[in-house]
Amino acid sequence: MHPAIIYIQEHRDAFVEELKAFCRIPSVSTKSEHKADMQRAAEWLTDSMRNIGLEHVEVMPTAGHPVVYADWLHAPGAPTALIYGHYDVQPPEPLDLWISGPFDPTIRNGELYARGAVDDKGQVFMHLKALEAHLKTRGTLPVNVKLLIEGEEEIGSPNLDLFIAKHQDMLKADVVVISDTAMIAKGAPGITHGLRGLAYFQIDVEGTKSDLHSGSFGGAVINPAFALAQILSRLKDGNGRITIPGFYEDVRKLPAEERRALARLPFSEKKFQRQIGAPALFGEKSFTTLERLWARPTLEINGLYSGFIGGGAKTVLPGRAMAKVSMRLVPNQDPAKIARLFTQHVKRICPKTVRVKVTEISGRGTPWLAPTDHPAMQAMARAIQKGFGKQPVFTRTGGTIPVVATFTRLLKAPSLLMGIGLPDENAHAPNEKLDLDNLHHGMLAAVHLWNELAETRLK
Repeated sequence: MHPAIIYIQEHRDAFVEELKAFCRIPSVSTKSEHKADMQRAAEWLTDSMRNIGLEHVEVMPTAGHPVVYADWLHAPGAPTALIYGHYDVQPPEPLDLWISGPFDPTIRNGELYARGAVDDKGQVFMHLKALEAHLKTRGTLPVNVKLLIEGEEEIGSPNLDLFIAKHQDMLKADVVVISDTAMIAKGAPGITHGLRGLAYFQIDVEGTKSDLHSGSFGGAVINPAFALAQILSRLKDGNGRITIPGFYEDVRKLPAEERRALARLPFSEKKFQRQIGAPALFGEKSFTTLERLWARPTLEINGLYSGFIGGGAKTVLPGRAMAKVSMRLVPNQDPAKIARLFTQHVKRICPKTVRVKVTEISGRGTPWLAPTDHPAMQAMARAIQKGFGKQPVFTRTGGTIPVVATFTRLLKAPSLLMGIGLPDENAHAPNEKLDLDNLHHGMLAAVHLWNELAETRLK
């Protein structure tokens, strides 16, 4: 047995305790009161990286939260892999829905409950421990590695593209390895080869210069909340199809063979419905739930605000109304084109009795789809099979990791997405958790990955 594999097995419990320490740090990137915690999380990473033998370890500043960099470059002639992840986490609210404290890591039924356990501290930690296993047992790695762990993924990575552009030489690699995704089911390890893109907007509708008494003014002017509701209702039809002219023009058709492959995956629509607590599933007609989740674009209302929303009654005619709307995009949709079409359509259908402002917020995400027969992809498949004892399946995900497209554009390097999360692990929700068995086997797979890449001709 490979010495690194033995090392992982012997240190299984100790690794869990280390991960708990990482998860205790409330590195919430979106809240200014956690700025010191963000720095503390970055320093926790640098200490860990130095302890396992990585070099050139540095907390590198950006206009926002810092990036953590490290490398080990002593494998001449071998490929270079760039490992990407993030140390920031989502806000834990609502706190009253947590069974145990979000930053008080607790194990229940073989799962670690904590904010960031699966997204993404546990998955970053998995790679650190796999590297440690190689370096502590053999004193070397089979490949060259670089690590780029950012602190702003949960707020759209506003400074990451600029950082990568400025440090292209430092980050140059033959392949990028990312673990920030999920398996389709327990016991079904997988490789994600497709991501949806993202475009996100705020719609502000203004009727009058201030809120008004609904008795004194109701009937004389349009209610901005009604006007906004009319706008939103015209963005989709009753069959779930988006009505923006030209929206589907560039959508890549889902090949018949991939539709058959998706149908064979261990996914139950009834179980999915029960898990999320929905009375019924709904989406674009003529497509299955998995097809709609992974390979079809969406338009969703993410937030609404207008008027009085407190307890009791207040007879107010609101002066303003606001909605946040996001669209998940698929190959070959262009976020810039979709932004233009969306803005034009909202202004076109807005009632003339109100003023409307459409603002793009957050970063755009470009859809991404990788060929499953790439040599690096096949190397990862072999590593996962050795680590989990099962042949992995190829899946897509409905989410967006904008930096994948950036790596493709700036570094010209293929990305490998090996996630160990599960669909029910509540990333971004109360009671986030990580299956510790998946963490262990993920470490084993990561150990094998470096051996497999070292023996693979990537170009």
